[in-house]
Amino acid sequence: MRLTYRGWVSRRSMQLTPSSDESLDRLVGDWRIFQLKRGHRFSTDDLLTAWKAQQVMPQALRLCDLGSGIGSVGLMTLFNMAPEAKMTTLEVQTLSYELAKRTVAYNDLGDRVTLMNGDMRDTNPGGPFQLVTGSPPYIPLGKGVVSPHPQRAGARMELKGSVFDYCLAAARILEPEGRFVFCHSGTDPRPEQAVKAAGFTLLERQDVIFREGKRPTIALFVCAWEGQRRDAPDLTIRDGNGEFTAEYLRTRGEMGNALEMRTKSAPAS
Repeated sequence: MRLTYRGWVSRRSMQLTPSSDESLDRLVGDWRIFQLKRGHRFSTDDLLTAWKAQQVMPQALRLCDLGSGIGSVGLMTLFNMAPEAKMTTLEVQTLSYELAKRTVAYNDLGDRVTLMNGDMRDTNPGGPFQLVTGSPPYIPLGKGVVSPHPQRAGARMELKGSVFDYCLAAARILEPEGRFVFCHSGTDPRPEQAVKAAGFTLLERQDVIFREGKRPTIALFVCAWEGQRRDAPDLTIRDGNGEFTAEYLRTRGEMGNALEMRTKSAPAS
């Protein structure tokens, strides 16, 4: 059954302190996020997806985050938008959806965020939206080991859809002048195939190198209904000595100095 939370549930009815298996961490600015200590936790991938989204459509007032997990991409994107901007999130895992509800309540964002619990392949989150974001899982079934923890498994493995499903879902809800921004593996050819299959034009790709001299670990994709492709220069997170680069520190600063992150995919060594 689809569940929707639009902020009218009293904060007093929710547990707004972390349990023994949870943490309450800084997300961006003064906003905090509930996470499982041993579950799926927000990542550099999420931060960079939100950073790219607010770069390409800073004026957006109607936002949607697909496969929103614990809410990190959507909330980091919303943080840098106008106060009147509204975010709708859609997440299939009830555990992650419930954590996101508590995060929204804790940060008193109920008047700006609508959270929906459903499968993007058959759930309509409304719209049309000016800006749609997503951070799809990268690993097809049969190509990796499925974590015994269902939340972590769903964040990494394509259990409830692939990048093709994300692009198709975005195509159903994106307005004519809107932008769809997502993150995926930097070595997988499927993202560009999925963009084309959904009828989008790829406006920009930016490869992200986790350590200088290595292959791109992830890539950021900006899609629209039409336009000309102009790729952005690679973004390098750490230099050859393992120190954060000036460009990455600048990116973090532009997002509100988000901290306490780890990568969803293993960093290049």
